[in-house]
Amino acid sequence: MTETQLPAVNREWHLVSRPVGWPKPEDFALVEAEVPQPGEGQVLVRNAYVSVDPYMRGRMSAAKSYVAPFELGKVMQGGAVGEVIASNAEGIEVGDHVLHFFGWREFAVVDAKQAVKVDPQAAPLSTYLGALGMTGLTAYAGLLRTASFKEGDSVFVSGAAGAVGSQVGQIAKLKGASRVIGSAGSDAKVKLLVEEYGFDAAFNYKNGPVSEQLRAAAPDGVDVYFDNVGGDHLEAAIGSLNRDGRIAICGAISVYNSTEPVPGPKNLARLIQTRGRIEGFLVGDHYDLQAQFVQEVGAWVRSGELKYSETVVEGIENNLEAFFGVLRGDNVGKMIVKL
Repeated sequence: MTETQLPAVNREWHLVSRPVGWPKPEDFALVEAEVPQPGEGQVLVRNAYVSVDPYMRGRMSAAKSYVAPFELGKVMQGGAVGEVIASNAEGIEVGDHVLHFFGWREFAVVDAKQAVKVDPQAAPLSTYLGALGMTGLTAYAGLLRTASFKEGDSVFVSGAAGAVGSQVGQIAKLKGASRVIGSAGSDAKVKLLVEEYGFDAAFNYKNGPVSEQLRAAAPDGVDVYFDNVGGDHLEAAIGSLNRDGRIAICGAISVYNSTEPVPGPKNLARLIQTRGRIEGFLVGDHYDLQAQFVQEVGAWVRSGELKYSETVVEGIENNLEAFFGVLRGDNVGKMIVKL
């Protein structure tokens, strides 16, 4: 086994009780543990950046879902990228950088087969969690495959200043959308969407009914709606959907912390007249697009054609506050914790 000098203490976040409604600090604990040693076929990674994402709220519940819930009293998981400081595996050396799924901690032992080598010279390490990572692939697969985007489509994106939404809008523009409209939760984010990301129009959903603002921004309707929010945004999109329109359901952050059943859109019958389609998707079903995605989107990132923003929080001790910030919508672009 090859290694650098190993640290003495590993700090990691544990889930200690399952949140009801909005998560509270007392549902979590920052725990000191021994730094684990890599076994056969494993590597020890010093995490440089870890990801916090809206879907993690679902894993804090015991309810059956598409991924197993976090275990109580155990360290949580999430995307992370870092440097290998000890290796007991062929093909990965000390000093290599890898992407893996054992965040929410400073040091992680990872099976080599679950670690993906990344090149910090080709793109900043943090982008492998965002623009060139899971969120980027989510945008790419959801727009191009699930929503069957085609040149000339008018596209509406909710949560458009977030990591996924901002990339959806830009990919649509780069692929020839006739019009791209975004919604966001502040006037500053609306300005960013139009002036920085090249959206044709954007609105602050807090400034009035979403349906009215969408009709004003897209008087000719929308062909594609990429949904990150659910609730009134989904109902508004159905109301503005054109003939043969497509809706890709990526997330519904507006209802993640609800403690009562949330009513669905009241206008689903309109899908009959528009011949519209609503389809949910998970990025994990689309990893066959990974190579194509990295090649195409990586080139856009390097050329500057695709811009991305990151909200960076410093320190593992602030991991929880960063996660709360995602749920509140504090972030512009990808929320990342730098360790």
